[in-house]
Amino acid sequence: MPKPPLSMKPTGWFQVAWSAEIAVGAVRRMTYFGREMVAWRAQSGEPAVMDAYCEHLGAHLGHGGHVEGDRIVCPFHGWEWNRDGRNVCIPYEKRPNPLRRIRSYPVVERNEAIYIWHDTDGREPFFDVPDVFTGFDDGSSAQDYYPGFPHSTLYRERLQLHPQYVLENGVDFAHFKYVHRTPFIPKFTRQEFEKPISYVDFTIAFDEIPGMSAEDMKSGVQAINGGLGVAVTKSWGMIDNRTVSAVTPVDDETCDVRFTVFIGRQSGDESAEPPQTAKTFSQAIIDQFLADVHIWSHQRYSDPPALVRAEYEGFIALRKWATQFYPEEITA
Repeated sequence: MPKPPLSMKPTGWFQVAWSAEIAVGAVRRMTYFGREMVAWRAQSGEPAVMDAYCEHLGAHLGHGGHVEGDRIVCPFHGWEWNRDGRNVCIPYEKRPNPLRRIRSYPVVERNEAIYIWHDTDGREPFFDVPDVFTGFDDGSSAQDYYPGFPHSTLYRERLQLHPQYVLENGVDFAHFKYVHRTPFIPKFTRQEFEKPISYVDFTIAFDEIPGMSAEDMKSGVQAINGGLGVAVTKSWGMIDNRTVSAVTPVDDETCDVRFTVFIGRQSGDESAEPPQTAKTFSQAIIDQFLADVHIWSHQRYSDPPALVRAEYEGFIALRKWATQFYPEEITA
C-alpha cells in the first residue's frame, strides 16, 4: 500500500487489547504509535498502559517486570512505578524520585476491550469511547449479549492500512454490491459529522429480491464513530447483533485491526459461551469484514477522490470531520 498523506498519529481512543488478555498481575508488551509500551493490571483490577522503559536506567518493563499491588516493578533494580507512571519506591533509598515519570496513557475499559487515549499534544480526552451496549439508548446492556471474546473476534497485526479507510467505508453505499455481493444498495438515513462522535445510519429493503416484501424484510444498521479509532454498530430487523471495529496505528506504515461481534442472547440462556448458531452467524459477519480488510490493506488514498454526485456529500463530510483528529498538517 502506498503510504497515505495522513498522519499515523491521530488523536483519539484506540484499542490495544481485549480485557481478558490482561489478567490481574499480567504484564503485556506492545508497540503502538511507534512507541514500546506495556499494559498491566493492578491487583485492584485496574488496567494501566505506559511506555515500556524504566526511567532509572532504561530497562524494559515488559521483559521481567512484575506487578505488586498497584505498582509495576522494574526487573533491573526494583524501582516501583504506579499506574500514573510515577516512581513510588526505590528499595534502597528512603524516598522515591519525584522528578522522573514514565509516560502513561488515559485508559478506558469498555466493550470487553482496553482503549488508550493518544494525543501528540498531550491534551486530556475530550470525548468518550462509545459503548456498544448502552450507546444506542434502547435499554440494552452487556447481559443481553453473548461474550464476544474470544469466540467472535478478528485480529490482524501490522496491516498496511489507515484508520480513516474504515470510517470512509461507512459512507460508501456502492461497495456493498461489489465487495459484499449483496443484492441491494443501502439507503442512508443519518450522516452527522460535526462533533468528535459521529453517527451514520442506513436501512436495507430487500425489495430487489423476488418474493421478498420491503415491508416484511426491512432492516438496517446504526453506527457510532468515536473518532477514527473506534466504531460500534447495532443491527436491527435481522439477527440481533452488535459489532466493534478498532484500528490502531503501530508505526508510520501499519495498523493492528480488531473486530468483535456480539450476538443477542437466546431467551433464558445464561451460558458464558455462545451456541454454535451464534458462532456461525458471527463468523459470517467477520467474513464480510475481512472482505473490506482485503481492500483496505491494498488501497491507495485518493485525494481528491473521483466521486460521483451520489457519493459526494458523505465522503466530503467525513473527510472534513476527520481533520479535527490530526495534529499535523495534512499534505498531499
